[in-house]
Amino acid sequence: MLNEKSILITGGTGSFGKKFIETILNNYQPKKVIVYSRDELKQFEMQKIWPEGGSNPIRYFIGDVRDYHRLKMAMTDVNVVIHAAALKQVPTAEYNPFEAVKTNIIGGQHVIDAGLQSGVEKIVALSTDKAVAPINLYGATKLCADKLFVAANNYSKRQPKFSVVRYGNVAGSRGSVIPFFLKCKNTGVLPITDKRMTRFNISLKQGVDFVLECLQKMWGGEIFIPKIPSYNIVDVARAIDSNCKIEFVGIRPGEKLHEDMITSTDALNTIEFKNYYVILPSYRSNWDIEKFIKESDKHPGCYVPEGFYYNSKKNSQFLSVDQIREIISSLEEFNQ
Repeated sequence: MLNEKSILITGGTGSFGKKFIETILNNYQPKKVIVYSRDELKQFEMQKIWPEGGSNPIRYFIGDVRDYHRLKMAMTDVNVVIHAAALKQVPTAEYNPFEAVKTNIIGGQHVIDAGLQSGVEKIVALSTDKAVAPINLYGATKLCADKLFVAANNYSKRQPKFSVVRYGNVAGSRGSVIPFFLKCKNTGVLPITDKRMTRFNISLKQGVDFVLECLQKMWGGEIFIPKIPSYNIVDVARAIDSNCKIEFVGIRPGEKLHEDMITSTDALNTIEFKNYYVILPSYRSNWDIEKFIKESDKHPGCYVPEGFYYNSKKNSQFLSVDQIREIISSLEEFNQ
């Protein structure tokens, strides 16, 4: 799928980008892998792991998705784009709203426009559960970006194909609850927003593997959603250290008690497969839905029942405290 292909990852120095690059370098023979990001220090640190030049296919581009011309230059002769760049911190977006708009919405449109002009074959944009029925600006910008990427297929006769991958919290990613609690552990107090709070959970490896799977299966216009477990925030605190005192501090601006990945309205256009769901695009005049259901996966899919919704509180899979401990112990970055 990726052998002899040129691949560009926006936001390539982030947690996802580094794991994605490690995975494709270990499992494929890409012609070129381009890291596109605005953080020169992180690129410098990545070059210590994967030096540029010689037989190594990796290349580093300093650039911002807000800069269309730089992005278009970086996409020259690129076959596949993974769009991972975003402003992701909910409180930051609440306080700096238009900065989030410029990166997540305008930057997303730049990725689309550059891909259309550069002859890219496939573009996958990473999304978030916060884009579903959003109550914060970050979620609203990602919902808008999702709509842009799905609709981009209307302007592309054959290439690029555009699809979206949506999933929940990535265990151990920067700014997430596990590394935050690990830092607080030494104080003996773990601050929790609300004891009722639940979240979807996915590992970095699972996220990367799912993107690669969707990259292979995409027709263009789908939103792919994996079936993943939830956790309760109190159980995360117990898994970190059951002896720590828990202090309830209240929900932060723009935060939900529970997250959704599929609403009951989305369900009208949602196909369920064995390990994931697909929300079909609203405009699909060139789609053969029956063929998609039968041939997209070795296990044929079916429409979800009326009234279905996918919510972190109502999830059928919940992680136990012991399972969360196992996840934490597997996070190499925090256990060295």
